[in-house]
Amino acid sequence: MTHATSFGAAAGDYERGRPGYPADAVAWLLPASPGCVLDLGAGTGKLTSLVAEIAAEVVAVDPDSAMLESLTRALPTVETAAGRAEAIPLPDASVDGVVMGQAWHWVDPELAAVEIARVLRPGGTLGLVWNIRDSREPWVARLGDAMRGSAAEKLVEGDGPRVPPPLADLERRTWEWSRPMSADDVRAMARSRSHYITGDQQYRAQVERDVDAVLADAPSAHGEMSLPYVTHAFRAVRPH
Repeated sequence: MTHATSFGAAAGDYERGRPGYPADAVAWLLPASPGCVLDLGAGTGKLTSLVAEIAAEVVAVDPDSAMLESLTRALPTVETAAGRAEAIPLPDASVDGVVMGQAWHWVDPELAAVEIARVLRPGGTLGLVWNIRDSREPWVARLGDAMRGSAAEKLVEGDGPRVPPPLADLERRTWEWSRPMSADDVRAMARSRSHYITGDQQYRAQVERDVDAVLADAPSAHGEMSLPYVTHAFRAVRPH
């Protein structure tokens, strides 16, 4: 099992533990009045459900059948297909927008950029988005350490993603917000991460102990804590 295709083994924890996205951020990722949008690396549909409120049609593509099954249970009217960014099962110039939530860091940028440009109509957009916990809060930084960090956090909080030609004019925006979560929600989030899913029993047990130690001291009220996030969004255009 590779890290990029491991998430189906924890689809339930992924759905419970991972946050959705701010509606304003999702709208910014898309062209005006989009007809058809491809959610690439759609997972359980966290981003798909929000895109479906804006676009006339959404197609969800993911390499993991278990994740697509979870998405279909939640969004039975959304068309799904198995595929990946380097080999998209759609015709040329068939979509107005492509979005990817928490996914670009898993792809080959050179191959993905060419393939995404192939399925985009001229003037269409590629929208990339990541939810990153706001580690300026000390207890959130400790939680990140307990979960062993991720490549996505290093990429997004650094220079950002590299989107090669033929896509152009990469723009960036951020949104700050908070998500109410129970301790069990946070534990599900920890179990949904690729290093945990692919780790051995000893590794998993240590992560669980470390997360529980952070939760024991985390600020909470009425059984819930407020977990701060920064949503990092990027948008590139397929030239005419």
